Amino acid sequence: MTTTLGLPGTIQACLFDLDGVVTRTAVVHAAAWKETFDAFLYARGGDDFRPFDEGHDYDEYVDGRPRADGVRTFLASRDIELPEGEPGDRPDAQTVHGLGNRKNELLLEKIRTQGVEAYDGTLRYIEAARAQGLRTAIVSSSANTRDVLRSIDAEHLFEVRIDGVVAAERNLPGKPRPDTFLAAARDLGVEPSSAAVFEDALAGMDAGRAGNFGYVVGVDRVGQTDALYAHGADVVVKDLADLADTAGRGEAGGRE
Repeated sequence: MTTTLGLPGTIQACLFDLDGVVTRTAVVHAAAWKETFDAFLYARGGDDFRPFDEGHDYDEYVDGRPRADGVRTFLASRDIELPEGEPGDRPDAQTVHGLGNRKNELLLEKIRTQGVEAYDGTLRYIEAARAQGLRTAIVSSSANTRDVLRSIDAEHLFEVRIDGVVAAERNLPGKPRPDTFLAAARDLGVEPSSAAVFEDALAGMDAGRAGNFGYVVGVDRVGQTDALYAHGADVVVKDLADLADTAGRGEAGGRE
């Protein structure tokens, strides 16, 4: 049995990723990563330079992961190892944390100059969920989550925030591990089996499935429906408004 929100009737809480689900910032993240990695790879490879692919490389190695994990995972795909360095490394340091800080510097610059837009369908969906008594949390690897939510006047929509800052304070490993989502469910006082995860990243799908959550919703903004299902989605939609619309029409969605 599904609700008018397209969720199983057993769901009591909704756990939302930020970038690509609530806000249109995934493309900005991808651009900042590309600028960071391309400069690094070109300086290192010269004529053998192979640029960062904003499609495949971003989806497979970076999207949804904590910043340093994204650096490590992508560099490993190119058989490159760097010293870890320290979280406070300068953005020009040739370390894992230095590259991550360079990416964050570029990201913040792009956000300042381009602004942040929200997905209206998601905001309407969250408001409808809250109106029906469901608990809500934001779960993101970004350390800039609170500032981004405030910029779109959406901080009040979430009772719990588990982001890069909170994860570091609690020593929580990031996606694809389920720990940040599990922490959000715990803070809301619900069992994972009674919570739904909303994600656009493959690493987020893996986290939702690994945590044995009650429902995992994949949000496909870039044409990766099959991959989202392969990584554990129960249902995939283009926009969360579509999930509610499908439920309203009585249509069954999900795996075939």
